[in-house]
Amino acid sequence: MSAGKTISVPAADTSRASTPQPGSRRDYVSTPPPYASDPKFKKYTQQVEKCLNSFEGVQEWADFISFLKQLLKTFQAYMQFKEIPKKLIVAKRLSQCLNPALPTGVHQRALDVYSHILAVLGSEGLQKDLALWSSGLFPFFEYAATSVKPTLLNLYDTYYLPLQAGLRPVMKAFILALLPGLEEETGEFFDKVLGLLDRLSGTVTPSFFLQNIWLIMLTSTNARGTSLTFLSRRLPRLNADEDIAAIVGRDVGLMIRAFAAALEDDDLLVRRAALDILLQSLRVDSVAVKKAQAEDRSILMRAATSVVLRRDLALNRRIYSWLLGPEENSDHQVAYLKSNALELLRTTLREEMFHPSAEYSQSRPFKIFISLLDKWEIGSLLTEVLVLDAFRAIKQGIDSGADPGGDTSMTANTLYEAVEPQVLWRQLLRSVFSDIFGDGESHEGIDMVLHILTRYHTHDEETETVHLTVSFVAILEVLTSRIHDDPSSVSLASTQATLLLLQGLLERIPSEALAQRPGLGKDSKDTHPDKGPYQFACFLYGLDLQPIQTADSPSSASLTPYVAAFYDLISLSSGIGRQLSEVSQSSGACREAFLRVLDLLSTLVDLLTEVRSTIPTISWSPSDWLSTVLPTMESQAAAFVAIDRLISTMIKFEEADRLQPKFLIDRRSTMSAMIRPLLRYLRPQCSAYHMRAISLLWTLEKSSKTPHVESIIASSLTSRPSEEIQEACEAFGVLWRLSDDAMLPGFRLKVPMMIVLDSLKSDDPQIRRIAETWMRCSLKSYLRVLDPLLFDLHDLSVVRSVTTLDLNGKQIEAFHYDRPFDQRYMAHLLDTLLSVVKFGGQGFSKIARSTPLNRSLHPGLFERLQSASGISPDASYMDAVTTMLLRFLQSEPKPNLAPKMKPFNGLLQATAVDLLQALIVRGEVDLAALQAMESVIIGKLYLAIHTRRLDLQNKLLHLLHSIISGLSSQMSGPPSKQTKGTTDRGSDTSRQPDAVSGNMTYTVHPLFVQTLQDGISEPSNRPLLQHWLDFVMMTVPQFQSLLVGTIGPLNDTICRQLRGALADITQASAKSSTPGDIIAYTTDSDFMMLLSSAERLVLLSLSNVSVMTQEEEESPTGEKQETSGLLGYVSGVFSSEPGQSAVDEQAAAKLQDYRCLYDTMKVLYSIWGSLAVSPSPHWASEEESLSLIYNRARTRCRRVLEHLFRGYSSEVLEAIVDCWSQDSHSSKEEDIAAFELVDILTSSAQNVVHMICESIASRTLASPERSRRPSINPNLSDLTLFDFLEQYCKRLEGPVAVQVWGRFMQLAKDLSSAFKEFKVQAYSMLRCFTVLADKITQTAIVEDRRVRKDLQEVYTKLVDVCLLVGRASDSSWIRKGHSSLSPNAAANGRDSPITRNISDTRLDEKMNSSTPSLADTLKPSWGIGIVDQVNVYIASEVLPNLRKFLVDSDKILATCNNVVYNVITPAMKGRTRPLDVDEYVLSILREMTRIAAAMRAWRGPVVDVLNDNRCFNSSPAAGGKWRPMVKMLFDTDKTALTELLSKITTAPSTNIFTNREYEMLLRSLNLRRLAYVILAGEKNHFLTQLPTIQEKLVDTLRNVSAAIVQSEVYLFWPVILTELYRLFEQTMVSIPSDGSEDLSILLSASKLLDLLLVLQTQEFQIHQWMFITDTVDAIYRPDDWLPEALLDRLAEVVGDLPAAEETTKHSLHGAISSTPSGDSLSAGRKPMLNAVRQIDSVRDLVPFFTQVSMASYESVYGSGGNVDWEAVEQGLLDDMFDGR
Repeated sequence: MSAGKTISVPAADTSRASTPQPGSRRDYVSTPPPYASDPKFKKYTQQVEKCLNSFEGVQEWADFISFLKQLLKTFQAYMQFKEIPKKLIVAKRLSQCLNPALPTGVHQRALDVYSHILAVLGSEGLQKDLALWSSGLFPFFEYAATSVKPTLLNLYDTYYLPLQAGLRPVMKAFILALLPGLEEETGEFFDKVLGLLDRLSGTVTPSFFLQNIWLIMLTSTNARGTSLTFLSRRLPRLNADEDIAAIVGRDVGLMIRAFAAALEDDDLLVRRAALDILLQSLRVDSVAVKKAQAEDRSILMRAATSVVLRRDLALNRRIYSWLLGPEENSDHQVAYLKSNALELLRTTLREEMFHPSAEYSQSRPFKIFISLLDKWEIGSLLTEVLVLDAFRAIKQGIDSGADPGGDTSMTANTLYEAVEPQVLWRQLLRSVFSDIFGDGESHEGIDMVLHILTRYHTHDEETETVHLTVSFVAILEVLTSRIHDDPSSVSLASTQATLLLLQGLLERIPSEALAQRPGLGKDSKDTHPDKGPYQFACFLYGLDLQPIQTADSPSSASLTPYVAAFYDLISLSSGIGRQLSEVSQSSGACREAFLRVLDLLSTLVDLLTEVRSTIPTISWSPSDWLSTVLPTMESQAAAFVAIDRLISTMIKFEEADRLQPKFLIDRRSTMSAMIRPLLRYLRPQCSAYHMRAISLLWTLEKSSKTPHVESIIASSLTSRPSEEIQEACEAFGVLWRLSDDAMLPGFRLKVPMMIVLDSLKSDDPQIRRIAETWMRCSLKSYLRVLDPLLFDLHDLSVVRSVTTLDLNGKQIEAFHYDRPFDQRYMAHLLDTLLSVVKFGGQGFSKIARSTPLNRSLHPGLFERLQSASGISPDASYMDAVTTMLLRFLQSEPKPNLAPKMKPFNGLLQATAVDLLQALIVRGEVDLAALQAMESVIIGKLYLAIHTRRLDLQNKLLHLLHSIISGLSSQMSGPPSKQTKGTTDRGSDTSRQPDAVSGNMTYTVHPLFVQTLQDGISEPSNRPLLQHWLDFVMMTVPQFQSLLVGTIGPLNDTICRQLRGALADITQASAKSSTPGDIIAYTTDSDFMMLLSSAERLVLLSLSNVSVMTQEEEESPTGEKQETSGLLGYVSGVFSSEPGQSAVDEQAAAKLQDYRCLYDTMKVLYSIWGSLAVSPSPHWASEEESLSLIYNRARTRCRRVLEHLFRGYSSEVLEAIVDCWSQDSHSSKEEDIAAFELVDILTSSAQNVVHMICESIASRTLASPERSRRPSINPNLSDLTLFDFLEQYCKRLEGPVAVQVWGRFMQLAKDLSSAFKEFKVQAYSMLRCFTVLADKITQTAIVEDRRVRKDLQEVYTKLVDVCLLVGRASDSSWIRKGHSSLSPNAAANGRDSPITRNISDTRLDEKMNSSTPSLADTLKPSWGIGIVDQVNVYIASEVLPNLRKFLVDSDKILATCNNVVYNVITPAMKGRTRPLDVDEYVLSILREMTRIAAAMRAWRGPVVDVLNDNRCFNSSPAAGGKWRPMVKMLFDTDKTALTELLSKITTAPSTNIFTNREYEMLLRSLNLRRLAYVILAGEKNHFLTQLPTIQEKLVDTLRNVSAAIVQSEVYLFWPVILTELYRLFEQTMVSIPSDGSEDLSILLSASKLLDLLLVLQTQEFQIHQWMFITDTVDAIYRPDDWLPEALLDRLAEVVGDLPAAEETTKHSLHGAISSTPSGDSLSAGRKPMLNAVRQIDSVRDLVPFFTQVSMASYESVYGSGGNVDWEAVEQGLLDDMFDGR
């Protein structure tokens, strides 16, 4: 230690030091006494100084004794002086001699010196310099040996206690010093210390003394036990009416906080002692507790109840006594708790439940609640008032996502099991009744019961058989009575919630529990067993009974819960159904309530089968109930879901045999009321409900003996006007199409079928169009129609006989009718069949020709045909039809029957001819007329489309097909090939015959393609979409060579329609959660026909490509042979342009054909990804139809993809990759869909990787075979393929990765060998390699030496190439920094600035084949930002996997050295702020520090940065980020700290040219560097090196007086209190001027003191009174109070200075934080000077000096002992680093 310097002051100040008065402001420590000019005193001072200097040579403990002897001898020699020279240094040396590590003899000698000094000074001298002499004596008592303690206690007693009121400022420290003497109650010093404390309390008021005890308990953990020991003996035992405030003072909150801290102490003994004192002096019914503020009462209760968590019997016994009072009688205890503690306990726990503190687990209050339930006297009352709030708080926490670990949920389960069910359900039922009887605004109680049932309910017999059953029927009766009494007063929302609750209750009630009434228990004295459910529940739970009007039912005496519930539900459904019928518009809430009632009824009926007991006959009227609920199906507010639920419930009623009386629905009025609404939901806009409606219709048909469905549908089809017929026909079509063949719809729905078929011949075009649409869209199978027609046409009443007619010498076989029959009906049937055949076309012919008669599902059809016409068993339907038609043609009536039968026979024969003509179509029209008709028909079609005339289009399309067929057959010669460039020309000259060749060639009409596109795409044409698609699919393939130019445009149109259908059906799915009906026009058949059309068109388009490709492969050979030789070269020069033009046209045509594939693939990809059926948690009415559409469309999509993939695998795979890359920003589900699709199409992952590698190689590697042919998809880059390959490999399992490793490794070797400098393909390859290698290293194959060697070599090469990216950044095309493009765009390479067109494919081929350096060719835009991407990837993926891939330490070190050389060193070079580097550099270094083998690689950069003199120019945030690396450096390198300490030299340099100021700057930087290293370590990290560090600091204080160096020292703990004391004293004597160098030292010392006050360390608490007022005087100042603490006095001195100039007056305005508030203290104490970096005047610290004492007290009072460590560390970093 340095000897210090005597500070001279002006002579005017000597008068102030001459006569110090007790209690007055003390004089400065360096003020000389009046006899300072005395020569003897000067000699005295010289002797003392000489003696002090000898302390520098102390080596061992004997030297200490010699020093102390000499010092005492010197003092004794000058007894006449009442002053101690050099007292600051003397106090410091004596304090050092009381170090606990020194022997007892040294301590005894030091105390002798203290005793002499205190005797010399007397009370006045001690009072004046109390801080100097107490700083060593107070802390020593705790460590003093037994032999020394009497001497020390005697010193306290002799010299300190006489100071009396002068001890007030030092009271807390004095008590803290004495309390260790109370640790052992049997110790020899216990009584003496206790007496000393008693006398000490007598020097001040008892309340002031106790307030210091409270402060000590708050701040000092070690002293709590001894403080409680003192209090247990000195606090009086008080009764409830005695107020402790008279003893402890007015701040009861301080006392409560002290007890709260003790009650939450980790030591069980401390907690036990605190509870004992609560029982003794602070009972819960005491006046002090009752008068305390609400916050203080909550703090006490929160701390007291927390002891139950320790599960200690002794603690629990005490807390129970505190809560229940001193009485032993249980009734008295319950009364005591209810009157005194229950409300406080409830509010405290409730507040903590709803607003949990961050200091504790969120489940803490609930665990306290559960623990308190163990004591039934507390648990029963607490459950009554708190259980609902507890579950509400739990629900709130779970709903807000504040329970990530599930701890609260587990606690809630425990609470549910711990609470008595009777008590819990009493509260729950009371809450539910309150919601029902309330205004309907809130139904919190209902929601709570639902929450408890859903999450915590267990199968407890008592709960389910008694409480759930009683609650169910009681709630149901109350709800029914409320709605029955006054429906308008009941909120629909509340009703809906109640019904949902009833459903949850009913699901959990055993069926047998409903069959018998629950008992009231043995102790019940109830004599009225005929109570209704609600009265019964109120009696059982002791609830207040409210009058309700019960429903009309028999006497309650005979009602079981089942019957009572049935009556109530019937009444409730009638009431809500009546409301629903009266609602004039859609009411979702009313409908939902009706649905829930029906669900309850349905569930109740289902339970009938499970009940074994006899259910009595229910006296109810089914007809009355039907008359009430059936009208709801016609209501505007009734949606399909209500109709579905009501009909299902009725069907269940009818099927329930045990339900008496029997429920019947087989009446025409009832069936009509149910069937008509179902038919209404078979319309096209209700496609979501078709399947369910049909299912219900057939169920009703089965349940009825009369064909009600057939007759009602038939009556609907014969109604007028035509709009109604269209709706009825559409509904019937849906029923017909979606019904299974096994139902025989042709026979069971024969009447409506014939009505529809008759409509095909209607004179009304609208009716005829409706029937045609039914045939196309709803027929499903011609056999359904053909079976009943053939059955009736082969009527056995038609009898023929064979005859031969001779006409002009020719004999013709014929038949004669032997008797009359119903010719009208036969003609009608034939006419109907003609209509069917005309619309059937090829489809009808194919089915009739390929289906044998014996496959008919009707059992009597084949027998009738065989008996009528003798047809063979193997005959097909076509054979039967043609045979029948020929017989009708050949049959004539006998002469005697001719007059009557001939007219109708002609009609029969004419119809038969039409049928044959329809079956065998021929073209007999000449070419010119056909061409003229074609133009007219196309024009007419085009006009009909755009004028929305649907009736003509079908006939026109049939005619157009016949025309094209005729034209094709009459054209002579083979048709010429058409390219897309010539098909779309609109001039009439293009349609003229080719006069040169002499062959007639067919040219597509200019309007033909457009007409087809409009016919398919126009929304108004949707009913005829099938007709148009049929026409396209029949015409284009048949005349492909003629119509090749139409394929592309038609494919585009169909793709657009598919997208529209997909959007429609996905929108319908999205609306499924919304109330009301869903409007969706798309059906499964739409997808089927559109997908089939797209498939056919793509295959046609690709067939053209294959023809062109074959010609390309054959053409070069012939050309070579023709142009060989010199002349060949010459002629090749002259003919190059036309040949090149032809090649370009062919390439353009091929690219256009491939475009059809890619456009279709995009649509198929979207369908596959969007129509994946996800399981729905709740079944809905539309689920059946939507699931059907999804599954069928997806299945058909899969077949199309598989078909295309079999023929064109590479093209399809690249198209999938292209779609995936374009949707890479979309949802994860679509991402999964792409890989799922690839897995379905390919047989193995090996094939996938092989094809992708081939595609990459064809674009990247220079090879004659690969470069000869251009890429299939030029818009798909190799980077996108790499991305897809990377994501695909991530999904592979280890064994599968082994299978693909060989092919992938081949590509990796080829690429790594080809790359000589950085290319972005190397980065992509590295990503893929890392993913696959990570999976490989987890399998056994890595044990193969060759595989491991190849892996290490290729991986090292790829990493080395990628590390060269920084060198490429010097070029102009690439820049460091963040790209303006998105990361995806930068990674996949699609955003090239080059505009691509067809002629650029050769340029792409050259670039891909040669793969030149990116620095040598045109650079694409993905280069921007690639440097950062590569470096980030190295940090996040490469370095963490190095040890896994490169097992050898040398290889790891070499790679890390390469990373440092190429990335770290350039990034850190030349920075003025060395720590402010890019984030990826820090990430790389952070990862390297985790690799043991890389220590030599990263050590250099870290050491260089730390040793850089500009290091602390960096920002504090950067300093915080570098802490892990600095810590790891000093962890791994044991010599680093020694080297750093060696740089902290205090000896001046011997070089005469050294700049002293610069030398001091270097020393301060080294000290700051040491501080940063210590801050970077963990707590007690450098504990073993602490003596060395302390030695360096002491040397610095001793030898270096520069302010810049000393200011750095104050960043450390421990620092010498004497230096702080001297500094602040010196400041008061000589205030630094503005801008002085000493201001930095003052600021550093103030920040150190600020930090120590925040930390409140055990060592510093005993000294802090020297600097601040640490007692309650800081807040409640006495009237005659004068400041004693250094900073309080300094505040007065500095505050009296004259004001500064305006320019600097407010320099630190707002920088010093004010007194902390309650909200800011909740996070913990934080330094006041955190934001202050520099001061220009001492006035800037006035706010700190003025407020520090009060702020310290407030922080201790309000923070609960918490420290905001984040703010503390951030403040230290801000002080160290200057860059901001």
